Amino acid sequence: MYNVAVVTDDKCIAKKGCRLCIMYCPEPDCVMLNSEKMVAEVIIHRCKGCELCVVVCDAAKHNAIEMLAVGGDGKILDTVGEAAELGQAYQ
Repeated sequence: MYNVAVVTDDKCIAKKGCRLCIMYCPEPDCVMLNSEKMVAEVIIHRCKGCELCVVVCDAAKHNAIEMLAVGGDGKILDTVGEAAELGQAYQ
């Protein structure tokens, strides 16, 4: 189990032009703009749990992204798991 980023749609202000999480994510095509809802959306199977999107979102005072645990079946759990150890998320 490791953590992945999850965006809270009600807090995301991508519709107002914020794209910080999309710009700063080091994983290609991991955080994308959902053009229908105009919010950032994390592609769960691409997220490596680095938390960089959380850092930039919190620094901008939006607090729209949190890290949640992913179970062995790839589904998001309602709890926060342990942080990924070095290289664990990239296995």
